[in-house]
Amino acid sequence: MAPVRRLAPRGPVRRLAVPVALLAAVAGAFAYVGAVDPDEPGHYPVCPLYRLTGLYCPGCGGLRGAHALVHGDLLTALRDNALGVAGALGFAVLWTLWAARAARGRPPLPGLPPAGLWAAGALVLVFTVVRNLPFGGWLRP
Repeated sequence: MAPVRRLAPRGPVRRLAVPVALLAAVAGAFAYVGAVDPDEPGHYPVCPLYRLTGLYCPGCGGLRGAHALVHGDLLTALRDNALGVAGALGFAVLWTLWAARAARGRPPLPGLPPAGLWAAGALVLVFTVVRNLPFGGWLRP
């Protein structure tokens, strides 16, 4: 029987390759949205749900919100898409935890339990419904 070969431990640079690549992709997307104003027609497609039905989807206003975030205007970003701002904040926190754990050689955080996924889905659904009701005008872009 052949001896079992043990692999050398991965260095911090290799362990951080995936988190850094994801951060670079997200930063590139935010840089593009920050440079190309979503309020100018012709640069981005119109939301198909809004175009066909006049209803706002959970992502409507997300590009304008991201543009405002890049330019440091938090209040405008919250007005354009509060859920998008919360998602960006959540991404920043989870990415930081992931990168810190990867740098220390620890496994990534476990995923959300099913109840957490259902709660997140319910939050998105409630956000979508409320922003399309007459009293939810403060959530519309």
